[in-house]
Amino acid sequence: MSTTPLSPPLSPPLSPRPSPRRSPRPSPRRRSLHGSALAALLTAVAVCAGDAAARVFPYGPRHRSINDLGNQFVPFHAHLWDLLHGRAEGGLLFNWRSGYGMSFLPDLGTYLASPFAVLVGLFPRADIDLAVYVVTVLKTAAAAAAMCWLLRTQRRGRWWAAGLLGASYALCGWSVIEASYNPMWLDGLIAFPLLCLTGEWALRGRRILLAPLVVAVCWTANFYTAYMATLGAALVLLVRVVLTREGAPARLAVIARAAGTTVLGIALAAPVLLPLFLSSGQAYPGWVKEFRPVSWADVFARLLPGTYSFSSPAVFVGTGTLLLVAALPFHRAAVPLRTRLWWSGLTAAVALSLQWAPTHLAWHLFATPNGSPYRQTFVLAGIAVIAAWTGLAAGLPRLPALAAGAGVLAAAVLWAHDSTLVTAAGYALFAGGLVTAAAAWWALRHRRLARPAAGLLALVLLAQAAATTAYGHKGKLGGLDDYPSWGRAHTARAEALAGAEGWPAYRTDPSRPALSGNDPLLLGGEGGAYYSSHTPDVFTRTMVALGAGWTSRGRNVQSIDNPVTDAVFAVGARLGPDGTVRRAQVPPLVTTRPPGGPLSYAGDSPFANQEALLGARVYEDPLAPGVCRAGTEAYLWAPEYNATARLADGPAFRLNGNAPRNRAALQPMGPSRGDSSALVFDAAPPPRWTLSCLDRARLDGAVAHLRATAATSVEVGSSGVRATLPPDATGTAVLSVPAIAGWTCNGRPAAAYLGLVAIDLAPGTTQVSCAFRPPGLVPGAAVAGAAGLVLALLFVRGRRRPGLSGPG
Repeated sequence: MSTTPLSPPLSPPLSPRPSPRRSPRPSPRRRSLHGSALAALLTAVAVCAGDAAARVFPYGPRHRSINDLGNQFVPFHAHLWDLLHGRAEGGLLFNWRSGYGMSFLPDLGTYLASPFAVLVGLFPRADIDLAVYVVTVLKTAAAAAAMCWLLRTQRRGRWWAAGLLGASYALCGWSVIEASYNPMWLDGLIAFPLLCLTGEWALRGRRILLAPLVVAVCWTANFYTAYMATLGAALVLLVRVVLTREGAPARLAVIARAAGTTVLGIALAAPVLLPLFLSSGQAYPGWVKEFRPVSWADVFARLLPGTYSFSSPAVFVGTGTLLLVAALPFHRAAVPLRTRLWWSGLTAAVALSLQWAPTHLAWHLFATPNGSPYRQTFVLAGIAVIAAWTGLAAGLPRLPALAAGAGVLAAAVLWAHDSTLVTAAGYALFAGGLVTAAAAWWALRHRRLARPAAGLLALVLLAQAAATTAYGHKGKLGGLDDYPSWGRAHTARAEALAGAEGWPAYRTDPSRPALSGNDPLLLGGEGGAYYSSHTPDVFTRTMVALGAGWTSRGRNVQSIDNPVTDAVFAVGARLGPDGTVRRAQVPPLVTTRPPGGPLSYAGDSPFANQEALLGARVYEDPLAPGVCRAGTEAYLWAPEYNATARLADGPAFRLNGNAPRNRAALQPMGPSRGDSSALVFDAAPPPRWTLSCLDRARLDGAVAHLRATAATSVEVGSSGVRATLPPDATGTAVLSVPAIAGWTCNGRPAAAYLGLVAIDLAPGTTQVSCAFRPPGLVPGAAVAGAAGLVLALLFVRGRRRPGLSGPG
């Protein structure tokens, strides 16, 4: 039976229209890259916007270099610039510019070992402040990108949401207020997500060769914050292991892999870490302070944007992120109870650990730090962000969960109302952000509202972070010392020092008053000033015995403006307060002393101690109290005096004695004309002071004698000195360098002569060769070599059995 169509086709069939080609969906890796780029961009915009709003450098006339940023970190980066461009005196092991010769490897490991630090070499040296600022912004942005990548590695989710959370971590209050002026702390901000990432690799048995290298870079960049980041990463891995692995064998295997990775990585960093730790033990003791937790009102106040304090944990991470953290315990629809309990519990436990003295000490290498006692706050911020992502990646929180989370945050900030840290603007920013963020997270459930909601979340984060940054500048500039960015005064002083340079025939000292605590690094020369966490105890005590002043409780030692110590330390050119250079004939770096010299300073009189080190009497007592003989030069020693003093017919000089933080330096008062030049204190005289009178003729004779018996030639290398002595040299050869640990002379450990490097001369000795090697460098290199061998064996084994290193 045949069939026919009911009706023939009206027209020939049309050929099928090709469907529009859709671009392939981005791969998970590419989405992670997009999220990391977004996080970095948001972070950089927020930081720069906050700085611009505060009108600080480089966006306005206000100084950015407050406290240690201008006093320490910018000068150290200037010295790194000189090293990179071949203009430094010294090398990676030794620094000839500071403190009349200091170990440099510990300072390098503490302040300059970050991979970002070398970027300062791309800028003109006169733009060193701008270079440090750019590095600071880049580090903060890198931390945001690293956190986003970690979040996307732990759990898949919206890439842009991971970017927002990564930015909120990098823009936490601790970052934009405290770490922004301690650039090396920002390496810890980067290290935490990176170290958590190595934990993820251990969890999955991947990248067993790359992981130790990541750990090594983190610990080399800044061991102090890397230690805190490692503790935090271990806690994160513990929760991840409990939640994703069942059974003790599987869990222990992950922990063993992570522990091995960490130990290998730290071992690889040992050539820097071991000298650094030993140097810290030899440093002049800093301020010892007992930890006292702040009130919980202050703790909760730091959840708000626009607060400032260096003595409470600045855990603000953006209201949108805080809302997700607070909503996590109530996020029943998508997150299992076990997961909610573990992540909420970890966040709360870490927050509590900030307030308990034993755990506070554990976070800080068992020593309460000088200054901010909550330096581990970035770890809490990071854990909070991971907890927020855990809930968000599982599914958007529903309205009840958001409402409950908002109630928790409201209760916390209401508790904070008694804190002196809160401001009306901070409350307004928080309330507006909380309402907006809650509405945005809820609106994301509706596809048509998703983009506007995401934009609102980004705007809230940008506004709150920028406001917190700007408010932090207001607090820092109002309560801390600030130092000018490089300008005309810096250029003029640097040019004067360069014009007077004569190294190694003699030293050139930037002198006082100083622009920073490390003027030799910042401006040039080979001066006596030095400020570091590693300022050696022997150096501080020697300089103080000779009359030096200090700030920062002995860690910031000032140069001594005195012709006697200039002769001892071979300072042949000194920059005066008026910008002119004062020159003098001085002995070379290596001199000799007769046999049987003094073994220690007799007392605390800097005048007697200078004469002991010089080997001649050059001072005389005043004819009457406060009156030097005409023709001599008056010098006042009043270490606790904090006011001006003068000779009756001369200018006034400011002495900065404010014990125990500051100690006034031995002060030249000028030439005496007898009775008309009586000493006058412009405030109540201090309980301890001495006026002594320098006889220039005696000093000239003493210098001539030292020159006559000194080395006939001196060669200086990056970390050593070679000298030829007169044929009849006897007694002790003295190198005008502080006797810090690490010096050897003629093949044996160097001796010390009143705090300076020395070697006892055997009969007929005409050559002296002294070399410096930081203590711990050789053992550290051996440890790193052993770790490298283990990695090499793992590499060979992995090549034979590719499965060991896992995918990726």
